[in-house]
Amino acid sequence: MTAIALFTSMILSVGSLYWGYVQAGLEIPARWILMIGIVWLLSQWQHWTWFSSLVLFVYVSFAAFGLILGFDFGWMLAGSIFALFAWDMTDFRRRLRFTAENDDSAGMEKRHIARLTILVLVALLLVTTALFIQVKFTFEWGVLLVVVVVFGLIQLINWFRRQNK
Repeated sequence: MTAIALFTSMILSVGSLYWGYVQAGLEIPARWILMIGIVWLLSQWQHWTWFSSLVLFVYVSFAAFGLILGFDFGWMLAGSIFALFAWDMTDFRRRLRFTAENDDSAGMEKRHIARLTILVLVALLLVTTALFIQVKFTFEWGVLLVVVVVFGLIQLINWFRRQNK
């Protein structure tokens, strides 16, 4: 389950930043964001946990630069939020390797993902509120929000199912 959350957040981070830069008309930096994202995905199979810290710094820098230049606030912030989520999931996966056999690692995993999902949903709700106030809510932002909410609801339903067993 951690791997699914990790790869989903990585894809959403890359996609959000990429789309924000494409909308601003900067194709070359958008391609760099995409290439870094592909290497980031491949680094997970190589167990290069250090690479997530580097990508977090680079993607937050891209997002900050985009905000300074006046790019779409929502896409820049979403890219940063999902990069932070992916960085945390990478570190959490690394720490899970060191748990004892009698530890409830599956339970720890579910609780950690649930807490992070709630945090991301609250952050995206605040961003969505800001976009509504600025009258910049777009169809693409709505699609991103629906995808994140669906993943969150699926996770919540699975959590309730397991609690009732």
